[in-house]
Amino acid sequence: MAKSSKSEKSDRRQVIDEIRRKQKSAEKRQGRAIVGVCVLVALLIVGAAAYSPVKTAIEKARYSGKDLADIGASASVCGKITEEEATGSGEHVPSTEQVKYDHAPPAFGKHWNEAGLAPAPITDRYYTAGSRPELESLVHNLEHGYTILWYDETAAKDSGEIAAIKAMAATLDANDTNQRLKFKAAPWTKADAKETGKDFPKGQHIAFTHWRNDAAASKSYGAWQYCSEASGKALKDFMQKYPFTDAPEPFVY
Repeated sequence: MAKSSKSEKSDRRQVIDEIRRKQKSAEKRQGRAIVGVCVLVALLIVGAAAYSPVKTAIEKARYSGKDLADIGASASVCGKITEEEATGSGEHVPSTEQVKYDHAPPAFGKHWNEAGLAPAPITDRYYTAGSRPELESLVHNLEHGYTILWYDETAAKDSGEIAAIKAMAATLDANDTNQRLKFKAAPWTKADAKETGKDFPKGQHIAFTHWRNDAAASKSYGAWQYCSEASGKALKDFMQKYPFTDAPEPFVY
């Protein structure tokens, strides 16, 4: 016996109501999933923001009080310090201009002077080839009393050497309570060697440079020391011999 028209309408309504119920249920689940994802993303953002200072605090605690001399090789891996009369103090060139330096790496010379670009901030102690400022920026840091540890591409490929260099940078950062340990570690790349036509002496993969001022003689000097390996003891001795206070512009950051 065929269903009545009224019964068919009732069946169709039940089907439609069931479909709507399922759709609403699916929409609610989808909404909860979206809210959940948004909450997770927010937590990750907040967590990342909180993690950075926590990580910094942990790093500082790890290296606080550590002796630079205990890191890396002994000072015997480094040669004698050499000096050369310097030029370029106060000589600023536009940041669009590249300076051809006569030494690998430079210890003095003309340089950039642009807020936010040169000199590079003291808080950045260690650079890779991808993060390093231009030479013209770092030379400005040298004028302000920084010691720069330069490492060539052989050292850059040696995980042990990089670990030692990073430890030196972290140690100096952790123990610099009044911004008197002006230090940076930066790579000397093949591009730098090609641009300047200079490279480290054969067998040497690390270099320290500093720009000192001799007020009595009205002269300034660039200082270099090359090493076959990274040596915290040699770096410590070098920075004690050349404190930031002896630079052409020591109290400018």
